[in-house]
Amino acid sequence: MAIYKYRAKKGPSEIVEDKVEAETREEAIERLSQLGCLPLSIELDSKGVELQKYPLPKQKSRVRSREITIFSRQLASLSKSGVPILKAINIISGQSESPELKGILHNIHNAVKEGATLSSAFAQYPNVFSPLYIAMVRTGENSGALPEVLLRIADYRAKQEEMLSRFRMALAYPVLMAIVGVATVIFMLTFVMPRLMGIFTSIGRDLPLPTKILISISQTLQHRWPWIVLILGIIILVVRWQTKTKVGRLSFSLFKLHFPILGKFILKAELSRFSRTLELLTRNGVPILKAIDIAIPVLENEVIKNQLRRSYKELEQGGSLGKSLKDSTLFPMFMSNLIIVGEESGRLEEALAEVANSYERDTDEAMKIMSSLLEPLMILAVGLIVGFIVISMLLPIFEIHVIAG
Repeated sequence: MAIYKYRAKKGPSEIVEDKVEAETREEAIERLSQLGCLPLSIELDSKGVELQKYPLPKQKSRVRSREITIFSRQLASLSKSGVPILKAINIISGQSESPELKGILHNIHNAVKEGATLSSAFAQYPNVFSPLYIAMVRTGENSGALPEVLLRIADYRAKQEEMLSRFRMALAYPVLMAIVGVATVIFMLTFVMPRLMGIFTSIGRDLPLPTKILISISQTLQHRWPWIVLILGIIILVVRWQTKTKVGRLSFSLFKLHFPILGKFILKAELSRFSRTLELLTRNGVPILKAIDIAIPVLENEVIKNQLRRSYKELEQGGSLGKSLKDSTLFPMFMSNLIIVGEESGRLEEALAEVANSYERDTDEAMKIMSSLLEPLMILAVGLIVGFIVISMLLPIFEIHVIAG
């Protein structure tokens, strides 16, 4: 973007001189008109091109998503109360406990002070402010409803963070059980089992099959653990490398969608996120094509993203979003039919909101069910493994007692 110096008439007698950021001269004139100014003269500022390059703070840690949500809500509240945007940023920066966010807000304040728009200042930090965030802020600036838009962004982000938090909480106990179970098994095989080996060898007769299996596993862990660690490390590195390639991401995404039970959960979670994002953008005046283009990167599954890109191309050529989704076997009929009805009635935002609400309820219920089932299943699995180890250890001792009796 470039910076234009202007002289304009505001009101019956007031003449203002300032700077405005825009892609072209025509866009600058349009921005001034939206502000209620009649341009008298407008010219490109030779220093304006440099305003877009702001120094990045040397960040040692990432700015947390929660901090950006709080910042958005505070900025919305201050702006709605009539506090000028520069003063509002200064107030929030002074209250922030994050040095990284303080540095970013300081640079944003300087950029806006020099004439940049708030959205273009945010755009200098793509790792902190997403394309969705920037597009929403730009829409709010153009429509003059920035406080309302910022509040919607904050609500949207808070809801997404809440869903992620519930998902993590649902997995916390099963993961803890798995860690404790693995640690218990390794302790028994590497510490307890070797001390019982002398008793087993003194029996002088063939050991039971479970005990032989247990001894074999124990010896492997004791003597070949470096190879086991090396193989596991190689597998992890290969998987991580594959997930960074286009083919690997696509294969992994396809695998997740076809995984029993979990596949439907992932599909609904992704579609609810897409529908909610698209609803938020279109409700705030972003054109449907641009809204889809911004909403697609929000998703993680490459299979779903590729199908939505095909729908985008069909829509670009004059087609229908709902019909293109209906032609695909990936998307549920519920979603495609609702979007078709929304397009035909001119209430696409309401249809997308209904899809998002429905799938958010489904994923929330699925998380509760999975959480309630995973806990007893993990306890059962750990109990069976530990029980097998204990029985395998005790079988030879039982045989000694039987022979002695």
